Amino acid sequence: MTSHNNELYQNRIMAVRQQLDTWGVDGVLISSPSNRRWLGGFTGSNAKLLLTKDAALLATDFRYWEQAAAQAPDFTLFKHQRRAEDDAAFFTAVSATHIGIEANHVTLAEFERLQKATSHNWVSLAETVEPLRQVKTADEIATIAAAAAITDQAMAQVNTLARPGMSEQELAWILERTMRELGADEMAFAVIVASGPNAALPHHHPGERVLQAGDTLIVDMGAALHDYKSDMTRTFYLGNEPDTQFWTIYNLVLAAETAVLTHAKPGMNTKEIDALARDPITAAGHGDHFGHGLGHGVGLDIHENPFLSHLYEGKPVTVGMTVTVEPGIYIPGWGGVRIEDLCHVTDNGLESLSHCPKTPIIPC
Repeated sequence: MTSHNNELYQNRIMAVRQQLDTWGVDGVLISSPSNRRWLGGFTGSNAKLLLTKDAALLATDFRYWEQAAAQAPDFTLFKHQRRAEDDAAFFTAVSATHIGIEANHVTLAEFERLQKATSHNWVSLAETVEPLRQVKTADEIATIAAAAAITDQAMAQVNTLARPGMSEQELAWILERTMRELGADEMAFAVIVASGPNAALPHHHPGERVLQAGDTLIVDMGAALHDYKSDMTRTFYLGNEPDTQFWTIYNLVLAAETAVLTHAKPGMNTKEIDALARDPITAAGHGDHFGHGLGHGVGLDIHENPFLSHLYEGKPVTVGMTVTVEPGIYIPGWGGVRIEDLCHVTDNGLESLSHCPKTPIIPC
């Protein structure tokens, strides 16, 4: 995934060009870092891609000129120094009158600057490259699987690392260091360590709370490799004999996840897949305690299309997508349980890329 594959990127450029008429534009401005990375290969923090039917330009400032020339040879480099006259020159370098912009990635201030700099007609687009990124290539899946393997190895150490007396923050730091030592380029997102009543907060930020015997412990983390992300959650119990409530909730969540891993197939829509987990949880009286979607796509972004949820219009999943399956139950004042695996959609169903055992007991 680190070398530039000209054929791959040329095919991606062509796929975007084929969408221009559908979008009602004759050019599109790509501002999203992940979309830039997917479309051109450029990994720097500042750039704009401008694509028309016969031109492909990349604008960036002095810091990235050499990097852009090396990483994105399919794009003509435009040396931009963040001046209004540079904006004007950049957009008049192509023969386009209606240019699409990524509504979710262009701020109001940036939009107003574009309006002042040029006389183009700007068309707001809710999505551009994102739908094209949903189905991964074999190389992308291999990279995501490698990132998941790093996460597997780190998560497998929680049973020996987590101990009463250490803080959530301390355990999170150790797990981040462990993933980096195992080869992660960076974290896919900040490690979540949620103990005791904090486990009722799905995206709790690790704090100074000290782990205690009898705690439920949720660990949610992922390694990033060559910009591709991974995601996994396991729930643990600090102690030798969990109470009945822990086992009831844990086994319910595990059964819900297992139902999805067993029965989800390509062609099912995202809402149907969500229901495979949500229906049994709701039937057991915990529907109000499962407030988030079942899962989401993972790739260059940690949360990307498709979204497996009861809240959105269902769309079919297809072979080549990578999605999480992560049902959870969260009870204020008690804690929570979430179990998550990262999966690849195959002809036969969901193939898990997460292999860390689901053994919750941490004796202490």
